[in-house]
Amino acid sequence: MSDSVARVMWERFEPVHQLVYFSAEVREALDGLGLRGYWMGYFAQRAAPLGPAPASVVAGCFYVFHPDRVARALPDAWALASPQQVIEARERAVDAAMTGLFGADVIASAELAEAADLAWEAAQAADTAGRVLGAANQALPRPAQPHVRLWQALTTLREHRGDGHVAVLVGRRLGPVEALVLKSATGETDAEFQRHIRQWDVGQWRAARAELRGRGWVDEEGRLTGAGAAAHEAMEADTDAAAAVPWRTLGADGTTRLARLLEPLARRVLDSGIVPAGNPVGLTQSTWGSTG
Repeated sequence: MSDSVARVMWERFEPVHQLVYFSAEVREALDGLGLRGYWMGYFAQRAAPLGPAPASVVAGCFYVFHPDRVARALPDAWALASPQQVIEARERAVDAAMTGLFGADVIASAELAEAADLAWEAAQAADTAGRVLGAANQALPRPAQPHVRLWQALTTLREHRGDGHVAVLVGRRLGPVEALVLKSATGETDAEFQRHIRQWDVGQWRAARAELRGRGWVDEEGRLTGAGAAAHEAMEADTDAAAAVPWRTLGADGTTRLARLLEPLARRVLDSGIVPAGNPVGLTQSTWGSTG
């Protein structure tokens, strides 16, 4: 299979994974543990598979957040709820969110159970050397409920891909702010939104834009140049290649079947409006351009 299959699969599993960041059920569950505010909940639930990791480790893994943004949430969150409590609350919330969005009939269907088993097989085949978040999620126990198992498998695959993407960025000497500036220049997401939520100041953003301008990747207005577009596509291709092992292991038939089973779930998430159009990963209906 072509490495580009990894991107096609990302387009189908990322929407389902994203439920954890935007569903009211998840926010309520984390608030119920005593976690204070959206960002404490975000960092705690995403970092929980790592154990009670300090802010410096989480900032390194997540890459694009200013360390101060992370430090406002961790390690304080671990004094309010243990990582295991957060993981358990996350699973309960994902159960409620998926059931509410997809309906009881879909959740109990043979097709969803099949998707869960295929996704779990792919996730367990993921190569995790050098991939801390992918490895931490892969090591979690297999959930008994098929839909929760599906979500956890897709989350492992998502973090596995993300770890590979960070390696690509580091290899290209593209720091966190430069990576965000380049992503914004592609038109995938709004620059000011990215700068604000990742908490980089204007001076750091301007310096990163100057660095990319020096490479010839953006122009004076911060717009993507032809060279920048080529560099961006090359990094995406490298990310796809780094994420290909689970799909090669699952095989063409299994991967195609999983893609078809995920499509109605992903479309339901995107159509629901739960994931906002301005989300940081640039996930919209237009991401469905890569089909095959």
